[in-house]
Amino acid sequence: MDLIFGFTIFIGAMIFCIAKGYTMVIALFVGLIAFIIVGIRKGFTFRELMNMGKDGLKDAIVVVEVMFIIGFITAVWRSAGTITFFVYYGIKVITPGLFLIITFALSCLLSYALGTSFGVAGTVGVIFIALARSGGVNEVITAAVVMSGIYFGDRSSPVSSSAILVAAITHTNLLDNVKMMMKTGIVPLLLTFGIYAVFSFYNPIHTVDQSFLNTLQSEFSVSVWCIVPAVCMLVLPLLKVKVIDAMLASIASGILISIFVQHMEILQLIKAMFWGYQSTGSLGSIINGGGLVSMIEVVFIVALSSTYSGVFSGTDMLAVLQDKIKPVMGKAGRFGGMIVVTMATLCIFCNQTIASMMCNDIMKKPYEESGASKEELAMDIENSVILLAGIVPWAIACSVPLGFMQVGFQAVPLSFYLFLVPICYGIQKKVANPFSSE
Repeated sequence: MDLIFGFTIFIGAMIFCIAKGYTMVIALFVGLIAFIIVGIRKGFTFRELMNMGKDGLKDAIVVVEVMFIIGFITAVWRSAGTITFFVYYGIKVITPGLFLIITFALSCLLSYALGTSFGVAGTVGVIFIALARSGGVNEVITAAVVMSGIYFGDRSSPVSSSAILVAAITHTNLLDNVKMMMKTGIVPLLLTFGIYAVFSFYNPIHTVDQSFLNTLQSEFSVSVWCIVPAVCMLVLPLLKVKVIDAMLASIASGILISIFVQHMEILQLIKAMFWGYQSTGSLGSIINGGGLVSMIEVVFIVALSSTYSGVFSGTDMLAVLQDKIKPVMGKAGRFGGMIVVTMATLCIFCNQTIASMMCNDIMKKPYEESGASKEELAMDIENSVILLAGIVPWAIACSVPLGFMQVGFQAVPLSFYLFLVPICYGIQKKVANPFSSE
């Protein structure tokens, strides 16, 4: 009954915040207070619960550091013209039958390099939706292509906040997880590319608005130097350079390009890195954003989520839920059980980060008892929560990108990559589990 009380308060706070448009941080604070009360009723002291929370918070330290660095990257890539470069030449090479293919490829590339779904949807997604509307391409299909592309990177990039979070809460190695995600994601990626190639052939673009290219050129120097920050992010990790070092190299090169190629004033650049890039031209509504400040809410969410994990783990508060999921796992397998918990947490909490944390807390003990490794738990979360968040219409992982593009939820069923990864991975685990036999 106490646990029901805690979740009732938590869910009620989430619904209130969503309805009022308030930050999820408020709901997380309210929920944390509710679960602390539950812990006290279970016989734990307030000091003990605080220490549990501190133990959980330790998992978030590395994640927080990386997220702040990502904030700097998202601003510098804007100021250096890196995003503009890819969009400019992506538009330049468009031929009628290749529009959707280029949209998908560019969304995948930039989301992998930046590790953000929202950032790419708010820039590349908005631009290509505008081109689709003016060129006679179905905007719903275009939005679905973008959704598939942005979640390719959101799931598998080494600088993705979700990938970093999953590695932290499951105590696994980030780069090992990324390698496994690439291994389990290649078939769904090729299948998605093939489907969109067919769609692209039957939905050609009739005209491309060349005035947009002129606007890009008028605000940025579209030089080959602009791609250096992206090269640092994409290539250096492949050369065994630490992800953090690659990120710092991307920032350093972006700063130099912003100053010497884009002729941006140093004080203006510093302000952009902290408060977000602000365009002085007509591209402001598309290119503005990023910066350290853009990551503050996410940092609070990650920190509070980690605190929850410490309290849940220390009090064994979720034992009742864990006992109920074991029979489901016995019938549907571990990944089948994960899918059930994933959809329940996503539908209730409407948030990818919170759902990841809840799935880890609920499923960690059943996975351990059934002989699964931490790596399998991490991969099951990556191949379920991170992607399926994009198909729940009221979850922010779905509603926000579609809101940027001003397209309805009709795009969700056509976002094939979000479905194909869990399906293919589930089949792979049944045929030949890469981790252990089920």
